[in-house]
Amino acid sequence: MCTAATYKTKDFYFGRTLDYEFSYGDEITVTPRRYPFHFRTMGTMESHYAMIGMAHVAQDYPLYYEAVNEKGLGVAGLNFVGNAHYKDVAEGKDNVAQFELIPWILGQCASVREARVLLERMNLVNIPFSDAYPLAQLHWLIADRDEAITLESVKEGLRIYDNPVGVLTNNPPFDEQMFNLNNYMGLSVKPPQNRFSDKLKFQTYSRGMGALGLPGDLSSMSRFVRVAFVKMNSLSGDSETESVSQFFHILGSVDQQRGCCDLGNGKFEITIYTSCCNADKGIYYYTTYDNHQITAVDMHRTDLDGASLTRYPIITGEQIHWQN
Repeated sequence: MCTAATYKTKDFYFGRTLDYEFSYGDEITVTPRRYPFHFRTMGTMESHYAMIGMAHVAQDYPLYYEAVNEKGLGVAGLNFVGNAHYKDVAEGKDNVAQFELIPWILGQCASVREARVLLERMNLVNIPFSDAYPLAQLHWLIADRDEAITLESVKEGLRIYDNPVGVLTNNPPFDEQMFNLNNYMGLSVKPPQNRFSDKLKFQTYSRGMGALGLPGDLSSMSRFVRVAFVKMNSLSGDSETESVSQFFHILGSVDQQRGCCDLGNGKFEITIYTSCCNADKGIYYYTTYDNHQITAVDMHRTDLDGASLTRYPIITGEQIHWQN
């Protein structure tokens, strides 16, 4: 399970948590403009926008979990198990495999508006990367500094939803997640008013009681509500450090601790990493479950005109700063 979100101060930020029971060997990966993407049915993209994100690299191919390109467009794929459905190759369509979606969109599009045009012609097809990497059941958050959309490929076809909250988790489908927010319209950052009865007297015995009823469990629907409430009411300064810090606090509201989500056989779902990318500057920040120090990779400090991937293994050991 995972959570993705957007945030905007002076710059635009895009990131996610990746919640799972184990890591595939994740690396911050920069794909330069001349790295050739060989698509299964759509030929080869010899040149494209550069991009940075978290990926598992297999056979020198970046299988991105999420990424942002040099124009400030971001895409994140999140589990959508039981609802995702991919099609057979169809004539007259751009037949793109699930694992090719992120480079297909980020390689060609500078904005959500341009991505919408590409999506109108796209058919997400049921071609796996290899026998070792079967089809992942995903849906996607696609966002820039001006708007966000959710993309879902289901049995009924490709669904594109406007996403006014700039948040995505997992099941159920996005339209149901948005409808569920109606149940929480009474939540507030301000102290509650007595609407129970004018015949009774109540007192606010604690700060934060306006948000009574905000769900605190780890289910994807509850995480959607919680991170949407936190994100939509979040305030910070415009500086890079203030913005990045606040973004990690937003996603920290849905952090998963080892031991709280028991999958059986001694396995537990945890937040393996949390990312925050300044999409305007191409700087990728991250923390991991055992390393709370924020680490940064700047895509512009790599050779963006090259043809080879630049890869940075994530730092997983806890970094503690001693003051004495």
